[in-house]
Amino acid sequence: MTPRHAMLLAAGLSTRMRPLTDRTAKPLLPLGGRALIDHALDRLNEAGVETVVVNTHWRADQVEGHLAARTHPRIIARREASLLDTGGSVKAALDLLGPGPFFVVNGDAFWVDGPRPALARLASAFDPAEVDGVLLVHRSFQVHADVGFGDFAVDPWGALRRRGEREVVPYIYAGLQLVAPALLAGTPDGAFSMNRAWDTAMAAGRLRAVVHDGLWFHLSRPADLAEAESILQARLTGETR
Repeated sequence: MTPRHAMLLAAGLSTRMRPLTDRTAKPLLPLGGRALIDHALDRLNEAGVETVVVNTHWRADQVEGHLAARTHPRIIARREASLLDTGGSVKAALDLLGPGPFFVVNGDAFWVDGPRPALARLASAFDPAEVDGVLLVHRSFQVHADVGFGDFAVDPWGALRRRGEREVVPYIYAGLQLVAPALLAGTPDGAFSMNRAWDTAMAAGRLRAVVHDGLWFHLSRPADLAEAESILQARLTGETR
């Protein structure tokens, strides 16, 4: 069953995307004629998600004003006086997300689905008896940006492990996950990275991955956004620059 709740992370300062983010929150930057945040919200709405909690901080008034124009899904804006990082933001919103599993999507995540929607694939892979979280990962060699040495290795059953020292691994986190509140058990209050919860779940064998089978864009710097726009235009028109 597809979760009915999600969290969209939209509070970060996005310093690597400057100067584009000097006066604009990164999730509001345009790609393919729409704000990045709207692409993610559209996908969540199509998946059957009814309520999305969106955390805000940098240019919070802009983000919240933009969200006010949407009718679906239902948006709950949660402004952070100080940044809580990814894990702290999700934990602070648990009372709004309910007791069941929920999606967590980066506000700058942009993907094109393969034969089956990525969110549906995450939902199918999530078995609460076996896991506390499922991450969407993408093949590093298919990314048109610098992604370093990768994030994870993934075995045939979807179990993850971190990249070792001086190792190159084939997968990068793609900014989408489906998690249960139990993933945050034992984590501190205040600011912390979701990586902390992932590492605990990996050690217990309760974190899995789904490999994305469509397009995914790593949008870290202005050049990445321009490259993504060119690729999307080429797909629509058949023209390349």
